[in-house]
Amino acid sequence: MTDGRLASINVLGGTLEPCSTDPLTGFWRNGCCDTGPADRGMHSVCAIMTDEFLALSKYLGNDLSTPRPEYGFAGLKAGDNWCLCAARFLQAHEEGAAPQVRLKATHRATLDIVPLDVLRLYAADDEGGTGAD
Repeated sequence: MTDGRLASINVLGGTLEPCSTDPLTGFWRNGCCDTGPADRGMHSVCAIMTDEFLALSKYLGNDLSTPRPEYGFAGLKAGDNWCLCAARFLQAHEEGAAPQVRLKATHRATLDIVPLDVLRLYAADDEGGTGAD
């Protein structure tokens, strides 16, 4: 792509689906978890926010729940979909606070950091993962 984005392929090998337009997410704020060299944080994991994850993220220094109107950011709440940094998702997994993931909206570049079997542990029920039994 001309703006440096990698091909829009998901972790399952299909076309990358949108993650969220309300709130508008993605490194390029296009609603998708596209990534590329300009996205140094690799915002490639489409995650469904939980209170537990938002608290962990705030504790780790990235407050995603507080509105920042100066940046056009309303703040996230449980249930919102958001493109997370792959490394932060892996850290949340290791801390036992990872949110659910929408695999079809998670960029395949994520697999450079997070193994597919780990992502599948948190797959939303309709995403072909193990889900919550």
